[in-house]
Parts: sequence; C-alpha cells; structure tokens
Amino acid sequence: MPYVNIRITKEGATPEQKARLIQGATQLLVDVLGKNPATTVVVIDEVDTDNWGIAGESITLRRARGE
Repeated sequence: MPYVNIRITKEGATPEQKARLIQGATQLLVDVLGKNPATTVVVIDEVDTDNWGIAGESITLRRARGE
C-alpha cells in the first residue's frame, strides 16, 4: 500500500487544488510503479508558515520581506 505525504504551507489551497494533488500523486504511482490506486493513500499536511523554515528563517518572515 503506497503512502504519499504532501506538506504545504497554509496559504489557502482550495479543496479543488487539494483534490488535484491527491489525484495526481495517485496517478503518478499508477503510471510509474504500476500501483493499485485503490490501495494508494495520499495525505496532505498543511503547515503554518511560522512552523516552516528555510535558511534559518520562518516562511512568515521571508514572505514579510517579499521573498
């Protein structure tokens, strides 16, 4: 049973966008590895930008500077 974990920042991904991520990840495993979509699990974790860091800084700070 394949398990895919997608982590994104909480910035308003729509339910439709999340559905496309789930469908796309599932289809990729079907196409590349021949996995059964009925047993493929996809989980989307949304992380607050205060809890996601790059280069020693939170995404919140980087976005505040326009990065």
